[in-house]
Amino acid sequence: MNNYEHVDVGGVRLAYRTWGEPDAPPVILLHGIGGGGPGDWDTVAEQLADRWRVYAVDQRGHGRGDRTAGYAIDLLVADVAGLLDALGLKRVAVIGHSLGGVVAYLFAARFPERVDALVVEDAGLMYPRTPVPPQRPEGELSFDWDAVLALRSQIDEPDPRWRDEARGVTVPTLLISGGPASHVRQETIAELAQALPHGELTVIDAGHLVHQERPAEFVAAVRELLATSRT
Repeated sequence: MNNYEHVDVGGVRLAYRTWGEPDAPPVILLHGIGGGGPGDWDTVAEQLADRWRVYAVDQRGHGRGDRTAGYAIDLLVADVAGLLDALGLKRVAVIGHSLGGVVAYLFAARFPERVDALVVEDAGLMYPRTPVPPQRPEGELSFDWDAVLALRSQIDEPDPRWRDEARGVTVPTLLISGGPASHVRQETIAELAQALPHGELTVIDAGHLVHQERPAEFVAAVRELLATSRT
């Protein structure tokens, strides 16, 4: 198991693990709500480590990241910028799953000069939806339940400006859809792909957790994008 390292970003300690050679082109992995920690991205990271320096980040409120008084999607986006500054990374490829995909495309929209390529896994444009109260799992959690409640509420009632920002992403972008088995509205993923000047949509019929259920196909699609970008 790769050891954790930590970095302070604006007074919040973020945790991350790395694979690959330190001087290889960097790739950032961002998990979804309740994700992070060992096991989430391990297979993907190990397969990309032959060519890239991979950073799997535990975002605030998850895994080994700090628990904080409040959680907001915009804070998670700012955390990514702070993480890159702290690690001395000027340009990266960003891969995000679910909520991490939203954070990834907002980061690419706000900091296009820092992103070589973008992969968004089973996340699309966010529209208001009917809230479904989440059920807290029993026992000790590897994430802050308050983070789940706060972030889910923002996904249920998203800031409409986020849709405009997402449509403005200019970097090469691969959207990977989980197909009809996913709970995510797949038309919102296709809509985002069509809106982007350099957007491409790939459907891997695996449900919401494509990178875990079909890692070989996921990595093959990611490699194709990264191979044609500056990374």
